[in-house]
Amino acid sequence: MGVFDGWLMNKMNLPADQSYEVNFHLRGRRPRDEFERSRIERIFMKSLSTRTIALSAALATVSAITQLIHLGYQSPQWCMWIDVVAVSWIIAYFLFGVRSSLLVSLMGALIITLFAPDTWLGAIMKWTATMPIWLTLFLWNYIRKQKLLDNSRFLNLIPPLSIGLIIRSLIIVPLNYYIAIPIWTGMTTEVAFKTIPWLIIVVFNSIQGVIDLALAWLITYKFKLRRFGEKAEEKI
Repeated sequence: MGVFDGWLMNKMNLPADQSYEVNFHLRGRRPRDEFERSRIERIFMKSLSTRTIALSAALATVSAITQLIHLGYQSPQWCMWIDVVAVSWIIAYFLFGVRSSLLVSLMGALIITLFAPDTWLGAIMKWTATMPIWLTLFLWNYIRKQKLLDNSRFLNLIPPLSIGLIIRSLIIVPLNYYIAIPIWTGMTTEVAFKTIPWLIIVVFNSIQGVIDLALAWLITYKFKLRRFGEKAEEKI
């Protein structure tokens, strides 16, 4: 029994024969703490394999190509795009986890900016808008101690998707009014508020988020792309 244990026993007026209970309560959490540390180290400190890096680079290239050829739909009234640029970013999460998703999204945004400098703002906005989706997926899986394969049931994705869309809207609406719209159109923030209703921005971003996740899920799990990912039995 340590000094601190003895001090605590005196404070609690416990007899010596109950020392094992004190030791149990004081040290019972250590294995759990070590387990959590090992999970975090495995997620963030484990080196990425050459295969994972190569496939992540391929996914980033696909993302950039879809942007450069403008694959998507643009609203003629609001000039907002619904595209598939971020689909491969979420595919990367389903295949390899959060680090690959971060890598693919950053690489994709960088390639877009390098090969089409006029779209630098769009790349930044796309990354900022999509980040809450794959990050919420990761946190949901991590907190619930789920495996990547647990995402194969689409119903399991509805709670994190809903949370991610709310966070996305809270971030992207002010960014549009104060940064993106003034730079793209030359409008002042006051004029932008009067011209483009905030609900339009929320609706477009929500539709985009659902499309990104749904297409990524279909390609990964229904078209068997998952077989190229991490081992199914590994927990996040």
